[in-house]
Amino acid sequence: MPQSPANKRIGRPRSEEAKTAILDATWELLKTTTLRDLSIEAIARESGVGKTTIYRWWSSKVAVVMDAFLEKLSPEIQFPEGLSATEALSQQMATLIKAFSGDYGRIVAQIIAEGQAEPEALASYRDHFIYPRRAAAKAIIEQGIKNGEFEPSLDPELAIDILYGPIYFRLLVGHLPLDYQFAEELPQWALKTIKQ
Repeated sequence: MPQSPANKRIGRPRSEEAKTAILDATWELLKTTTLRDLSIEAIARESGVGKTTIYRWWSSKVAVVMDAFLEKLSPEIQFPEGLSATEALSQQMATLIKAFSGDYGRIVAQIIAEGQAEPEALASYRDHFIYPRRAAAKAIIEQGIKNGEFEPSLDPELAIDILYGPIYFRLLVGHLPLDYQFAEELPQWALKTIKQ
């Protein structure tokens, strides 16, 4: 009996062990080398998985790096639940600043820098990291507007830029640190600009 399209498998399923080995190896390599110097060959060697397997699952090293980055960072920077919009934004901003003060921030800066010469890198970062997080932040801001926490005429997209823009400015320009004081003060002062 022929399989229905829903049951039919196309290609071989990914081995979760191999996928984990590749992403872990990529992350470890990024701690000691730059994104520009990273190679699929090095990832294959470090992970013990064949180069052809990596290319079968990912189109480029940037795609592998994005998956490794997202797997490591995404669980750490979710918006907390059960809080007011102001509290949720404040806590998440502080968490992001803390994350960006270490390896995550260094790798984000490299992805953005690489994106100047390779638009695919920047597009991947926007599509897989920035846009989903902006959508989550927008939903919280819209809830805050509805609840009367924020100005009724507030543009959520502009609010996101006001709240998160300074984090990226410090990350990329490096004129001042992404430190504890910044994590404490930025949410407090930035949120004042959008409050009712």
